[in-house]
Amino acid sequence: MEVTEPMTVIEADGGSNGYDPGLTDEQLLHCYRTMLLVRAFDDTAVKLQRSGRIGFSIPNLGIEGMQVGAATALRKDDWIFPCYRNFGMALYHGITPVDMMHNMFGNAHDAAQGRQMAVHFSFVDPIHWVSISSPIGTQIPQAVGAARAFQLRKEDKVALTTFGDGGTSSLGFHSGLNFAGVWKAPVVFLCQNNGYAISCSSEKQTASESYAIKGMAYGVPGVKVDGNDLLAVRKVVCEAVDKARAGGGPTLIEAETFRMGGHSTSDDPTRYVPKEVVEKWAAKDPIDRFERFLAKRGLWQDGDRDAVLAECMQEVGAAAKIAESTPAPGLETIFSDVYAELPEHLRRQGKEAFDLAARRGDASTGGGEFPL
Repeated sequence: MEVTEPMTVIEADGGSNGYDPGLTDEQLLHCYRTMLLVRAFDDTAVKLQRSGRIGFSIPNLGIEGMQVGAATALRKDDWIFPCYRNFGMALYHGITPVDMMHNMFGNAHDAAQGRQMAVHFSFVDPIHWVSISSPIGTQIPQAVGAARAFQLRKEDKVALTTFGDGGTSSLGFHSGLNFAGVWKAPVVFLCQNNGYAISCSSEKQTASESYAIKGMAYGVPGVKVDGNDLLAVRKVVCEAVDKARAGGGPTLIEAETFRMGGHSTSDDPTRYVPKEVVEKWAAKDPIDRFERFLAKRGLWQDGDRDAVLAECMQEVGAAAKIAESTPAPGLETIFSDVYAELPEHLRRQGKEAFDLAARRGDASTGGGEFPL
């Protein structure tokens, strides 16, 4: 297997190398708006964290094209096992900013009932989005397990898992690829190679000539793609998904991209990323690139970005206000979704907690009723 230079589609003038993405004008504009919606959500989340209204966020600036391009290749009944830098995949498939903001605030409408950190989304509708987890690489063998289940049940589904370049140094990456290769499981591995695992550069992390080539040891074909080229990402992920769905087994995709912000809102990238590297990648902005393609198709003109981004900022701002004003989870939720039948000792402890909260008046008791 030879891992070649990153595949590209969108040319400097907005042409597409003759590639037909098979998307309608409406779908192409949906891709464009989704990237701007990611940018609006990202910007708002960082401001919320900096003002102390939420505790944490993960910058997505610069990664939008890879996220949305990959999302276009999936059906609603496929499953996504994401890493935390993946706002665009959720938004593309109809998860709303309000849905995501509920998790950012950890309120009563958060699917995890406030048990997860911000940015650790989980959804079952309109697409299967398995909960993000903080430990690096855990989602990779989970995706392989789900794909193996699809295979055994003869279900026409594919699992896609995403991870950063740092995730390739995890045990989950190697065990996941090994099992997927053996089983020829219908799973697609998508590596967001943004050059740094927090502050650890690729040069300090691996001696391999690429991340894509790491699949060779496990019998998993690897390909490289320009991660800032939405259509190129769509092309390679569509090919990998189609192959997996037809029984051809897994593919490892390395998408070369770059996060223009820190690893998280707890990080200062100026301490380890050279200024010239940031400037180089800023010139490769995936939204700028897609605008040139849309303009070539007669679907974009000067001023469109300002109008769409303003609309997106308003939508995300409204979502933040709704989530911030939503009450925190009730005290009774600490017992939810744990046991099919609540053990007696927890029932006693719960009653004591409810009684104490009712006397103090400083927490919602949820009426003092157990949920199970």
